[in-house]
Amino acid sequence: MAELSSDFRPHPYKVRKWIKDLLETLPDLFVDRQKKKDKDQEELVTELYRQIGQLKVELDWLKKNHKASVKKKRQEVESGNRKISVSRQYELLGLSRSSYYYRSDRDDSYNEYLMRLIDEQYTRTPFFGVPKMTVWLCR
Repeated sequence: MAELSSDFRPHPYKVRKWIKDLLETLPDLFVDRQKKKDKDQEELVTELYRQIGQLKVELDWLKKNHKASVKKKRQEVESGNRKISVSRQYELLGLSRSSYYYRSDRDDSYNEYLMRLIDEQYTRTPFFGVPKMTVWLCR
């Protein structure tokens, strides 16, 4: 203490206080590091358990809906399911999410009428092929 006081000129009382503070807080420095490590580990375990739970819910839902046609798969999507979002359900089923929101505005009755006319013409005269006029009408 005397050597520190003579070399750096702090008051001996200050040096004693610094040493006392250091001896009191030194063990806490290492304990805090361990506490932080334990807290980080606990947060990691909590996050992993949350992910496991989410994956289990998704797997159970997918097992229920796994083998079906595209139309059937679209019908099986549960828009009110609070555990799995609609986009995640579509991803699990291997469907495009945009197909959930798509609604056709097209009136196919005219197209069906033209196709029926082409079919009638072809069945009457299959040896001539499809007349050019009917192909032009379908465009």
